[in-house]
Amino acid sequence: MLFDTHVHLNAWQFKEDREETIQRAFDTGVKYMVVVGFDHETIPLAIEIAERYETIYAAVGWHPVDAIDMTDKELAWIEELSEHPKVVAIGEMGLDYHWDKSPKDVQANVFRKQIRLAKKLDMPIIIHNREATEDIIQILEEEEAHMVGGIMHCYNDSVKYVQRVLDMNFYISLGGPVTFKNAPLPKEVAKEVPLERLLIETDAPYLAPHPKRGKRNEPAYVKLVAEQIAELRGIPLEEVERQTTENAFQIFNIKA
Repeated sequence: MLFDTHVHLNAWQFKEDREETIQRAFDTGVKYMVVVGFDHETIPLAIEIAERYETIYAAVGWHPVDAIDMTDKELAWIEELSEHPKVVAIGEMGLDYHWDKSPKDVQANVFRKQIRLAKKLDMPIIIHNREATEDIIQILEEEEAHMVGGIMHCYNDSVKYVQRVLDMNFYISLGGPVTFKNAPLPKEVAKEVPLERLLIETDAPYLAPHPKRGKRNEPAYVKLVAEQIAELRGIPLEEVERQTTENAFQIFNIKA
């Protein structure tokens, strides 16, 4: 029983075959998923999908690339939607220094506002990080994000940051890159992070794992991520499946 903790079934890439994609995931043993919304278009659809499937949930937040477009109106909207019974986290939020649409100070301000909202709501947060690890960890520490904890989504940085992340009551989630032959960092992380603090995800339709790399990713492929982690750690696949699913229940406060 697998749990894809971060998937964008609300993306346009699934418009034509969303139901079939979800069924393939179920048929592969992926019983649970969290669909992540991050702007005006994707947030309502994330909730709509979660409403249609008993074991699919939603997260609502504002992506750092679009931070410049977020006002207090959007923040209030996210707070209102967080009351929905299928919404289990706030995010994805964070910092993205790869794209330059939103200035760094604007991203940081929006990030801090969403952390404070999550603390007000007592809900975990999902972190998007691209080329901004030091600043993200500093903001999380300054805003006392340990009070709610959360997930470092698709973690792809050095193990040197892992303990600081764990100390803040966060889980580390690995996706397709852990299967890439030219990606040593997530492989090292997969071996070092305590299994009880590890999660798996696809980030579909992006970052498809080997041997599907370069194609559209989908939640069924999260099993390839679990298989790679099991191989790297030298433990049975069933142990990775069981523990990562239990971890997801824990952070999202889901009753199995």
